[in-house]
Amino acid sequence: MTLSERAPGLAVQPQPLVTSLTRPPAEDDVRSASRRFAANRFAKLMLAFLAIIVLLSATLAGVAVVFIGDRVVAEAQNRVASDLNAADAMYRATSDNVYDVVRLQADRFYLRNALLAGDVSQAAPELRATMASEQLDFLTVTNASGTVLLRVAHAGTTGDSMMGQGIVASALRLSQPTVGTTIFTAQMLGRESPVLPNDAEIPLVPTRGARPLTQTTETDGLVLLAAAPVTDADGRVIGGLYGGLLLNRRYQMVDTIRQTVFGGEQYDGRDVGTSTIFLDDVRIATNVLEGDGSRAIGTRVSQEVYDRVVLGGQRWVGRAYVVNAWYIAAYDPLRDAAGRVVGMLYVGTLEQPYVDLRVRTSLLFLGITLAAVLAAAAVSYFFSRRFSTPVRALVAASRRVAAGELDTKVPVTSDDEVGELASSFNTMAASLKARDDQLKEFARRKVMESERLAIVGQLAADVAHELNNPLQGIVTYSYLMLERLPPEEACRTQVEKIASEATRCATIIRGLLDFSRPKKPQMRPEDLSTTIDECLSLVEDRAIFHNIEVVRDYEPHMPRAVMDPAQMQQVYMNLIINAAEAMDGAGRLTVTTRHDAARGVVQASFRDTGRGISPENMSRIFDPFFTTKEVGHGTGLGLAISFGIVREHGGTITVESGEGAGTTFTVELPVGASQEAGQ
Repeated sequence: MTLSERAPGLAVQPQPLVTSLTRPPAEDDVRSASRRFAANRFAKLMLAFLAIIVLLSATLAGVAVVFIGDRVVAEAQNRVASDLNAADAMYRATSDNVYDVVRLQADRFYLRNALLAGDVSQAAPELRATMASEQLDFLTVTNASGTVLLRVAHAGTTGDSMMGQGIVASALRLSQPTVGTTIFTAQMLGRESPVLPNDAEIPLVPTRGARPLTQTTETDGLVLLAAAPVTDADGRVIGGLYGGLLLNRRYQMVDTIRQTVFGGEQYDGRDVGTSTIFLDDVRIATNVLEGDGSRAIGTRVSQEVYDRVVLGGQRWVGRAYVVNAWYIAAYDPLRDAAGRVVGMLYVGTLEQPYVDLRVRTSLLFLGITLAAVLAAAAVSYFFSRRFSTPVRALVAASRRVAAGELDTKVPVTSDDEVGELASSFNTMAASLKARDDQLKEFARRKVMESERLAIVGQLAADVAHELNNPLQGIVTYSYLMLERLPPEEACRTQVEKIASEATRCATIIRGLLDFSRPKKPQMRPEDLSTTIDECLSLVEDRAIFHNIEVVRDYEPHMPRAVMDPAQMQQVYMNLIINAAEAMDGAGRLTVTTRHDAARGVVQASFRDTGRGISPENMSRIFDPFFTTKEVGHGTGLGLAISFGIVREHGGTITVESGEGAGTTFTVELPVGASQEAGQ
């Protein structure tokens, strides 16, 4: 194939450039009219451009303002949801602390011995000290049936059964510690401690948006309750211990949550963050403040939140009016041991900082957008006027170059980017002219070289064919002479040399014939891994492979490639033997097969740990008769023939190597090759 066949149309014949140095008398009027038309067109273009800028800027500004507002709200909601998770963790930590205290005291010997002795009053001093140190509101001992034997916080109120209380009953029946949130009535609280009913009682405050309610006072208490069985040495339940915290008016927990989550941050003199514990829909512990600065105890949550969290049992995150201000709020349900929702845990952050941030950001963005529109209009006008004339000259010159006038030049009238562009255009035109001349010369030389090589190749093939027959006779008769000559014959060494060199010549000629007149491949679908395995089985028993580790890394379930198996075996055998010789018979040969579905090819890679190929030889390894082996150990046609076979299959063969780093040959064959791949 000649160069002109590969790239038709590269050699463009230059057209004569006609330049007029004089103008007709009427041409000045024509040019003046053209300038007026161009100026009018420029004004229309500028107006259209400004209209587009204003429209796009207004659209982008509107979208951006909405997007900024939505993102600010979304970020606030994400933050408050994260804060609620932290509050949940702190609530669970308090619950776990009560659980640990009760569980550990239930395992103490003093309580077990007191129950076994039938005198639980022996354990009262130790339990009283524990209740005080751990700040529990009550701590009570029962027998195995749940009957109260000792109330540390209210001595003398014994004999009642606690088996109706789910957490206590669960601990005794299942013989394992239990903790949870539950509701104690005023009567139950009074039995545990005489002060707890007063602590729990909270007057209800009318609240905007709350559900209708007839009662005026909340007397129940929300309690963190833990219970644990007391067992004897044999593991039998002999009693129980339960204790708890009344959450009504327990401000320490909500204040700790606020300080931990929000760090005391304030905005306009108000705390940004708030936290609340609800019994049903009533605030029983909170740091949300009334207008007079008092805690908003007894206020209630809105109907919307109540329906979603208490009745629906789901988390609620959104904008809510809390007592006297808008908050970004989050509520989680608090459930008892039976899974019923008995209250809520809330955290919220003031909405006003986010509203102000959204307004400031939107105004800033709108101001920037307006300034950018004005600046863009001014700059566009200036540069459009400045660039219009030289750009038109460049356009006209480009058309002339496209028409073949490669001698075209553009006047350079400035030192700015437009002048640089004009200079680059002139350089490009000159380069195109030089490249055009070079391509013509290159094409002429390549055509002559191709014709010369074709003649030489045909002559070499004919000579090789003519020499093949007499050379085969020399090989045959030399081996016959060797069979007849006794071993002690003096001339036997010379005859062996004749036979060896004649065989070598025959091999070279056969390779030359295969290279010059390759056979057309007989294509059929074949499994690549099977074909390579057949090649490896033919060579693995040779002496050169005894110290070579062959690693097979085959991809399973590869599609079949359409190939001539005999010809591809010749390619793979050549690569395998070359790898063994490069490793001097010792090393590791890794054979890898892969399917590249995106490119529609299958790959076979042969990686050795040999001495590698020097950079100066990399570009010549596929040249005919090039070899780095010693004389008599190679013809230099193996890789050239392999290259031709792979090319006839529509594939590629590549090599990666470095001196001392081994060599990798990769053969790629198309999966969808047709029967005409070699045509």
